[in-house]
Amino acid sequence: MAKYIFVTGGVTSSLGKGIIAASLAKLLQARGLKVTIQKFDPYINVDPGTLNPYEHGECYVTDDGAETDLDLGHYERFLNIPTSQANNVTTGRIYQTVINKEREGEYLGKTVQVVPHITDEIKRRMMLLGNSGKFDVVITELGGTVGDIESLPFVEAVRQIQWELPEEDCVVVHLTLIPYLKSAKELKTKPTQHSVRLLSEEGVHPNVIVCRTEHKLNSDLKKKIALFCNVKPEAVIEAIDANSIYEVPLKMLEEGLDVIVLKKLHYNGYSAPELNKWEDFLNKLGSPKNKVTIGLIGKYVELQDAYKSILEAFVHAGAINQCKVQIVNIHSEHLNSKNIEDKLKGLDGLLVAPGFGSRGVEGKIEAVKYARENKIPFFGICLGMQMAVIEFGRNVLGWSDAHSTEMDPTTTHPVIALMDEQKKVKNKGGTMRLGAYDCEIDEDSLAYQIYQNKEISERHRHRWEFNNKYLSDYVNAGLITSGINKAKGLVEIIELKDHPFFIGVQYHPELKSTVENPHPIFVNFVKAAKEYAAASQTVQSVGKNQTV
Repeated sequence: MAKYIFVTGGVTSSLGKGIIAASLAKLLQARGLKVTIQKFDPYINVDPGTLNPYEHGECYVTDDGAETDLDLGHYERFLNIPTSQANNVTTGRIYQTVINKEREGEYLGKTVQVVPHITDEIKRRMMLLGNSGKFDVVITELGGTVGDIESLPFVEAVRQIQWELPEEDCVVVHLTLIPYLKSAKELKTKPTQHSVRLLSEEGVHPNVIVCRTEHKLNSDLKKKIALFCNVKPEAVIEAIDANSIYEVPLKMLEEGLDVIVLKKLHYNGYSAPELNKWEDFLNKLGSPKNKVTIGLIGKYVELQDAYKSILEAFVHAGAINQCKVQIVNIHSEHLNSKNIEDKLKGLDGLLVAPGFGSRGVEGKIEAVKYARENKIPFFGICLGMQMAVIEFGRNVLGWSDAHSTEMDPTTTHPVIALMDEQKKVKNKGGTMRLGAYDCEIDEDSLAYQIYQNKEISERHRHRWEFNNKYLSDYVNAGLITSGINKAKGLVEIIELKDHPFFIGVQYHPELKSTVENPHPIFVNFVKAAKEYAAASQTVQSVGKNQTV
């Protein structure tokens, strides 16, 4: 039977429960255990699919088409194994399931209540992956903080599981904040004490306390926390700020987080952690030999989490290229034909990011044009690929009103159009083209050089597609459709002839990039940017010599 670890948080949100959960999972996996992580979110939305990126950051998509919390991206990037619909559950999904059962008569004659019906469904979901027989350990992260009204049913479910399971089959890890008061020049443990007390009042007793801090905790502070929070001193773990989230597993290893958890789960004779690949990645990440500057052209650049997977994919690609990737966020709404040169000069590559709606699309189109005309390495993802199609239609094929019907339903050249099966869709949630789809790549293409494979599978999240009505016009004018979904006849990848690196993809490759397997498009894009930067420096150097 699987054993269960629950990660809760207190004092404040955004402490990094997801990173702590992923780091602990990585350490247990490195010791030979089969581990998975799941996230339980307390909001009423059935999933994050209808949430604005400004509200919740990016919506992460799994192979099976689940629209999930961005923390699942951390889980996959750390563990290098795919997640699924079962790995992310919301209050909305729980209540929807219980209400559907009530309508079907499953609770006939009974009053449906939070306890036991809602908590029973939460427990069923919490133990679903453990009952599959695929995992030794299931780590469950509870969203929100202890004391939140909406989190109470989840905490109650954990209390019941902690009571029902043998002591050695369940561990609760509580993440809290140890603030530093500059005026007093000391760390304060009282918020942690109150957080643990509140959790205990709700019937859940933490076995391990992880303390997020900006300064090191001395042994006296750890003893004080242990005394007032009813845990052993060795179960008080310091989680000091790190330069990179990928350093956190090694810091947790130094603190012994995995060892204390293994002991409490009665795992004996565990092997030493195998982290050679992880350490090699960190060594490359920390000692770059080159530097490139990439412009991220997006609509939600004010919030970094809106493009979380893209940013992390650049970290992975930068490390394998031993190149520091500096991202310059450029709001597409502020770009136009008059300022484009000033805004984009000096960049070694341009990535036009995904998005929805008409706001800022003209700026994205101008960015594509600039990259195409100036031979700057270009990478377009989803809407970014569609903007490249529109730009080519307008400025190469001469169709001045070429557009997507998402932004302009009346265009006479709808080069991007709504999929036929999407035209009858009314509900917004979970109805896009979602999850993994196959793509066949032309062997005489940049895409094939990148993937070194004719058959690939990538994750999607969109409604609009390249309009095949105009396919021959584009191909004849020099745009290459190098990747096709044969089952639906849909264009997945576009390229340009006579350009050093110009590629647009309808899917989201950033969702499959991990530490151990950086995504090949990002790796090759960074490589192309590095070559462009080197060539630019050579030209500048020659120019200076000629001037002298």
